[in-house]
Amino acid sequence: MGFGRETFGRPSVIEKGYIKMKLLREYYELCEGGVCQDLLTEDEKRFVASGGMYLSGKLQQANTKNGNGRVYPFDILVREVENYKKLVKESRALGELDHPDDSVINLKNASHLVTSIWMDGDTVMGKVKVLDTPSGQVLKSLVESGVKLGISSRGMGSVENRNGQTVVQDDFQLICFDFVSEPSTPEAFMVKEGKEYTNQVFTKADRINRLLNEVLKDE
Repeated sequence: MGFGRETFGRPSVIEKGYIKMKLLREYYELCEGGVCQDLLTEDEKRFVASGGMYLSGKLQQANTKNGNGRVYPFDILVREVENYKKLVKESRALGELDHPDDSVINLKNASHLVTSIWMDGDTVMGKVKVLDTPSGQVLKSLVESGVKLGISSRGMGSVENRNGQTVVQDDFQLICFDFVSEPSTPEAFMVKEGKEYTNQVFTKADRINRLLNEVLKDE
């Protein structure tokens, strides 16, 4: 599979009543040709056969140090996958082509919709439907042309250094999954520090859903 590629900064700090967090980004390669055929339903296969496109494969990895020395704890990813399933169910799990330096998904740049997400051991797996939008058409054309693409998570949170590893903290919030290109040499990436944001990404309903999930988990 792929390896980690993220933008990160110092652990979160409290300032004027807000928690400052960084955009965290993680890169993984898709299945061969962009699609794991055994993950598609018969209806999805027919959709693909009629000219549509699904992409599938590994979205994230827990408890494993990535290329930047970052570790995402299992419990945090499980929690975020469960929260993200609400967006999937409501057809709001959009993503973009390339990574904007922003915590907001720009609808005019949406290229795909995550239609399914689940945990397979320590691995986050998913299926993505390519949209018939300008960005989606570019994404489809790139895949059909054999361009190597990867899936990259976009989220907000802080990190802490523990025993030489950079561990993502409990304030991490998954925002979306974007499609990105990947050079053949990992070291070719220039890691720049992300913007700082206050915790104002999710709607009130989303925050209530997250709290309910936490309460149900503790029962």
